[in-house]
Amino acid sequence: MRILAFETNVSGAGDAAFTEGLLREEAARVWELYQAGLIREIYFRADQQKAVLMLECTSAEDASTLLATLPLVRQNLIHFEVIPLKAYPGFSRLFHAAQ
Repeated sequence: MRILAFETNVSGAGDAAFTEGLLREEAARVWELYQAGLIREIYFRADQQKAVLMLECTSAEDASTLLATLPLVRQNLIHFEVIPLKAYPGFSRLFHAAQ
């Protein structure tokens, strides 16, 4: 199942908490998950410094559990809104005869 995850604010998380070492740990964990095929795509929003991830998980709950392994999430510096996706069904309208 494809899951879209949007980074959201955590109140009280100051910039000083995002140390170089912690950001390096975050990048390493994201790389592991990317190499495992669990993170399919990762971006930053063009209008904000917030991550947007496309995940491949069995459920939204599994995605939340996976995201909880990220160092910035474990340190309660970021959080993710998790949105399960399903395939667009509208194309089937193109292949049904008009009645």
